[in-house]
Amino acid sequence: MAQAHAARLKGKAALLGDFDVSPRVVAISALAVPIGAAAALVAAGLLKLIALFTNLAFHSRFDFATATPAGTPHRWLILVMPVVGGLVIGLMARYGSEKIRGHGMPEAIESILTGGSKVQPRVAVLKPLSAAISIGTGGPFGAEGPIIMTGGAVGSIVAQFLRVTADERKTLLVAGSAAGMAATFNAPLASILLAVELLLFEWRPRSYLPVAVSAVTATIVRGPILGSAPIFGGAHVPVHLPTSAYGLCVVAGIVAGLLALLATALVYFSEDTFAKLTIHWMWWPVIGGAIIGLGGLIEPRALGVGYDVIGQLLTGRATVGLIIGILIVKTLIWGLSLGSGTSGGVLAPMFMIGGALGAAEGLFFPHVSPGFWALVSLAGVLGGVMRSPLTGIVFCLELTHEINAIIPMVITASSAYLLSVIVLKRSVLTEKIARRGLHLTREYSVDPLEVHLVRHLEASLTTGFATNQTAAEVTAMLQAAHQGKDASGLLAQRLYPVLDSDGRLAGVVTRAELLHGDLEDVRPLAELARPAITVRPDQTLRHVASIMAKHHITRVLVVSDDENLRVEGTLSLRHLLHARRIDLHEEHHSERILTLRPRRRPTRIDAQPDGTALTGHTTETEADKAESVA
Repeated sequence: MAQAHAARLKGKAALLGDFDVSPRVVAISALAVPIGAAAALVAAGLLKLIALFTNLAFHSRFDFATATPAGTPHRWLILVMPVVGGLVIGLMARYGSEKIRGHGMPEAIESILTGGSKVQPRVAVLKPLSAAISIGTGGPFGAEGPIIMTGGAVGSIVAQFLRVTADERKTLLVAGSAAGMAATFNAPLASILLAVELLLFEWRPRSYLPVAVSAVTATIVRGPILGSAPIFGGAHVPVHLPTSAYGLCVVAGIVAGLLALLATALVYFSEDTFAKLTIHWMWWPVIGGAIIGLGGLIEPRALGVGYDVIGQLLTGRATVGLIIGILIVKTLIWGLSLGSGTSGGVLAPMFMIGGALGAAEGLFFPHVSPGFWALVSLAGVLGGVMRSPLTGIVFCLELTHEINAIIPMVITASSAYLLSVIVLKRSVLTEKIARRGLHLTREYSVDPLEVHLVRHLEASLTTGFATNQTAAEVTAMLQAAHQGKDASGLLAQRLYPVLDSDGRLAGVVTRAELLHGDLEDVRPLAELARPAITVRPDQTLRHVASIMAKHHITRVLVVSDDENLRVEGTLSLRHLLHARRIDLHEEHHSERILTLRPRRRPTRIDAQPDGTALTGHTTETEADKAESVA
């Protein structure tokens, strides 16, 4: 008997798997290939467009070669061109699309959370164009935020032409975003991690696989266009590090976390200040451009994307003046101007600010390698500002290929992340989402309803009715039980199965409709019974919750299988909440398991005061019965 029971359980368990995945994931992954290729071309085009506008604005030439605002022969352009760029951005946002305002990621997140992952086609054109103008006229921003939004727009637009679900459209949007980022930085793994930590809000094969395919495709397409070498090579971290360096990495992480707090506060101080202005928001980027221009007069190399400056910081070639100038001026003009609603990303500025912080620490910390402290602080700032430590670590690894720095980067990024999550409720990316009336949680854990099966919590049924019984007969029985205070427990149920002559489930009736029924109603229950919504003992409670939500019910019957329809018990919403209580108990109940002195045997977790067991088959609780009788 025991062997037969074990075999039955094993057979039913085989129906469940680690993942719930449909063959459609193959088709969605195939769609991710052209999306990844298109996003890579858009990313390359954006970088070329930034270079073109930089040359036009500061060097008066039509050229796609890399250029910097600091190299202009006319210093007055550093003050004027950011203002001109801000004016153009304001006009584009006012008369084109307001979606181009901001640094891209919050807009992509909002589209996923509330917009059904639908992005307007014009955003795919206006966002990269506005970002190229903003950065090309001296904006101290990065290209990654706009390309995340633009690549996402490419994926979303493709999906909108197809008959797909909202979740599949979200996956294609994120696939485009990850592809754009992978192509911009030659960092496919970090782009996938960023998608998981910040955009997908899940970790499932149906979303991971298309995103991975798209990011890899974009990186491959990028190679012949932009090259495949690391963007910031040359830190030359040695294999063996002094022990003291690991301890100082904790200090560097704490300082990076403090800088992340300052940068986040600065951005939203700026945003709040601009919101108090009486002039239309179209003019705010002009004011932001004036701030940028003033900062550029002090330190011209703080303007633009600044990949050349990041390279100097990560290779130990930056002067003290450059380090201090970038650390102060770049932080101020980036934070203050970003709040004006202009267009530009946050990653490249964080690279530069983090690198400058580390280079400044390198003036006091023991020498390890030319760019060691700049590299680990860069990882720390990313971990603190974005609160995505894994993304920050892998990002730095792919940008520099410095595998020997991985442990110091883990220490620094994790220390900054710890400080940031303890002190701040939200990051610079999610604060804007919250200010728009949305809440975004970034904690991922296994749903306790997915862990427990129906058989763990189902309650046994004590009463069922036959199809040939009349409504009047059953109503009289229930009313008598109610007047007699239900000594038999008949009213403890709210849902009664109606069984045919073979004991098979024919339908269900509810206690409410029978208790208040007509005593003259002679119709058999076979005519009154409604179709039963059933589940099986081997299904998860999450599946039950989905069934309840779909059919707008709070109770289901448990049957042995879908063919024989032998009723085994019932499951209610109260049981699902009970499974949540198990999770809460494990999270908040503290206990000592081992001790050196004898102590009383601990109270069993499955013996709760309310009479409900945490494991095994349950019966209706006393609270259930009291509520049912009432």
